[in-house]
Amino acid sequence: MAITNGYCTLAEVKSALRLTDNVDDGLIEKAIEGASRRIDGVTGRWFYKTAQTAVSQYPVDSYNVSVSDMATTSITVKTDDDGDGTFENTWTQGTDYQLEPLDAGLNGRPYRRIVAIGGKTFPLQYNPDPALVQVTAQWGWNAVPDDVREAAVLLSIRGFARYNAALGVVGFADMAIQVRAVDPDVRDLLSPYRIIGVA
Repeated sequence: MAITNGYCTLAEVKSALRLTDNVDDGLIEKAIEGASRRIDGVTGRWFYKTAQTAVSQYPVDSYNVSVSDMATTSITVKTDDDGDGTFENTWTQGTDYQLEPLDAGLNGRPYRRIVAIGGKTFPLQYNPDPALVQVTAQWGWNAVPDDVREAAVLLSIRGFARYNAALGVVGFADMAIQVRAVDPDVRDLLSPYRIIGVA
């Protein structure tokens, strides 16, 4: 089986487990995919890059559109200024809008906001009206951050070991150890990447 959008490789997990055979490769690959999707859920984002996809957006205000992680600056921004459902106006990067944070490309982090510049403003309508801004981009991250990769390795090992831990308890000779619900190391590794929602 091939790993889809995994945050670490089979070789990395096998190296951490000190495994040299391929008997359990299928189970480890499943553990890697499960760990990667769990990281998506914990952080509220994903760390792989999608194909170019158009997504309708609601502006925060006339000058700002908050978006999911955008992997590259090669995006298309269009607006539907008359509310007819057709995104007829294409904006020009650097003239009509800029991507922020401005240092995103330098530090490997994604772009998260589109800001209108040059006297332009985003059209506003409110729910249940249609969203009047459309952004076409590759969503996600260009590369998996080292902390996320390490968390994926640890979670994959945990997931693989869980196959031998009935009811979450691992037994050794004369003792048993209960597997904790949250690995503190994984929590600490992922903490800087969590998107905190406001209800």
